[in-house]
Amino acid sequence: MSHFDISKLEEELKKLETETLKENFWQDVKNSNKILARIKIVKNKVFTYKEIEQELQNLKELTELANMEEDEEIARDIIKNTNKLEKEVEKLGIATLLSGKYDSNHAIVTIHPGAGGTESQDWAEMLYRMYTRWADKSGYTVTELDYLEGEEAGIKSVTFEIIGEYAYGYMKGEMGVHRLVRISPFDSGGRRHTSFASVEVLPEITDDIEIDINPDDLRVDTYRASGAGGQHINKTSSAVRITHIPTNIVVACQSERSQIQNRETAMRMLKSKLLDLKEKEHKEKIEDLKGEQREIAWGSQIRSYVFCPYTMVKDHRTNYEVGNVEAVMDGKIDDFMESYLKFSK
Repeated sequence: MSHFDISKLEEELKKLETETLKENFWQDVKNSNKILARIKIVKNKVFTYKEIEQELQNLKELTELANMEEDEEIARDIIKNTNKLEKEVEKLGIATLLSGKYDSNHAIVTIHPGAGGTESQDWAEMLYRMYTRWADKSGYTVTELDYLEGEEAGIKSVTFEIIGEYAYGYMKGEMGVHRLVRISPFDSGGRRHTSFASVEVLPEITDDIEIDINPDDLRVDTYRASGAGGQHINKTSSAVRITHIPTNIVVACQSERSQIQNRETAMRMLKSKLLDLKEKEHKEKIEDLKGEQREIAWGSQIRSYVFCPYTMVKDHRTNYEVGNVEAVMDGKIDDFMESYLKFSK
């Protein structure tokens, strides 16, 4: 943890807490919320560091005691606590890699199947399940924003939000094309198929980030939510689709019963997409965006999931791979995320 500067963090925390004592602090709501959110993040890192430091001291004292008394039970406790501490240190080390501008934000994720009809639509749904399982295991909340069912199986598209601290920081490495190789359950001949799905990950834009959008550049459509029933059905025309005409970016939300709430959520999604495009094109103003339609290059996959003739999941950027494909599909993707964070630094 040599790169973890605790004194710098403590100094930052002190400055931030001093800001909250200023007379006009609460008058600027956006700024106060931004500072309070940063205080929470820094405090959590400092607290975790102090806990590890204390536990390390306890282990040293316990080791000295074990050496003096040659007690096997104490020795077993030391091994157990050392393993636990090692995991905590590794976790804190990963947290230090989450230092990007929007890493602490919630994540807005969209999954689209590639060409291939039912097979790729089923693959898109499998990925959706994988991410919701991961989010649940990680203590995050998932809110479905827009869902379009496939004709026979799977999904034509889904947009959902993963809510929780550092959701975007962990999920950003999932952005790209994911490739599946398996014996298709939709092929009566039992042949092997290759399918693709694209995953888009954007940070949710918080209120303190200003994005100026000209209302005249927007086309807003309302419609009845699609779906065969259950959580995907909506009997009123409360679903909202917003098109940003200059860039042709389209967002939709049908998760709420209220048209007003769906519109607010769709606007947050649009702001996230425009900010991402703005930064990619290095433009100062939204008006300057070209919004070129880029075709997804299905050959440039970031990860492959192979079910047949052998089982393997491999990330092509980091070369990290595992053989237990079922565990990965069940949400065990932390190691892939962490290897990407280390690789991208």
